[in-house]
Amino acid sequence: MEKGRQTVAMPDFLIAGAPKAGSTALHAALVRHPQLFLSTPKEPKYFLTDGRPPAREFQRGPGDAHSAREWIWQRERYEALFDQAPPGTLRGESTPFYLWDHAAHARIAAAVPDVRIVAVIRDPIDRAYSNWTHLWADGLEPEPDFLAACDLEDERAAAGWAPFWRYLGLGRYGEQLASLYTHVDRDRVHVVRYRQLIDAPARTLDGIATFLGVEPGVVTTIPGSNVTAWAGHGAVNSALRAVVRGGAELGRHVHPRVWRQAQRPLVAALQRGPSHRPALDPDVRRELVARVRDDVARLEEVLGRSFQDWLGDSGRGTFAVRSSLAPSDRDASQ
Repeated sequence: MEKGRQTVAMPDFLIAGAPKAGSTALHAALVRHPQLFLSTPKEPKYFLTDGRPPAREFQRGPGDAHSAREWIWQRERYEALFDQAPPGTLRGESTPFYLWDHAAHARIAAAVPDVRIVAVIRDPIDRAYSNWTHLWADGLEPEPDFLAACDLEDERAAAGWAPFWRYLGLGRYGEQLASLYTHVDRDRVHVVRYRQLIDAPARTLDGIATFLGVEPGVVTTIPGSNVTAWAGHGAVNSALRAVVRGGAELGRHVHPRVWRQAQRPLVAALQRGPSHRPALDPDVRRELVARVRDDVARLEEVLGRSFQDWLGDSGRGTFAVRSSLAPSDRDASQ
């Protein structure tokens, strides 16, 4: 603890789930509620650590090392994120990886026994594709084929690539929630589907407010999500991607802000073309659905709800596409 600074409580609630499943939009929405205080940065990742810096042997993918330098692993720094919370407000933060990391479940339960967790989950294939397109469009993903990148997942994990590269693994919510419930009581976990945030934002936000114990009806809309512009193939983009990944390797040795500033014009050039990503090939989706079917069944068993819509030949599209539909069209696509 810093000298002269009084210790404050740990967060009252956490937003977990999975990357590219709506946690950023939900965080931005809840920030506007006067009875809630959410941290800056949004994703401190504190409970992914065990009171020590993230191990370098697990940060070996493109861009992993500079990102790991931004993790807040010291307890005093983590507590300081909530120092400015007005009296009487509930403190929270949003690190989606907390649901994936089984070790984090035990750490959270030990440090914050009464914590409440909002877990946002999304169709695991849609989520994986969004994850891959994000890294591909940013120039970090070296594999131009989504299915091939999924095939590399275990190999990359064994080589020490960070969690964000686990395209299918991050979406195994059945095993993740089963683990979480061994540490945190079910009545302190509120599971929200990504489609609910988009298709019924006011009702979904009211449900979250009621779960957290703050006034419903205050926040009724979800801000636009952090959709990454598409970056296509071609010789020029291949060269740009090589430079981005080379810069990411050099970025291990400089402050993350320096690396981000240096890469910004490169990524802007990479994403100069049409903004809409291509639709996922139904044949690819079918193959990947077969790989997650067992975990979807486990999720249904754990939650007592149906998720059979995740096993179809088509997904639901991006946040921008879904939110642009009329309510009747959204209902028809569910």
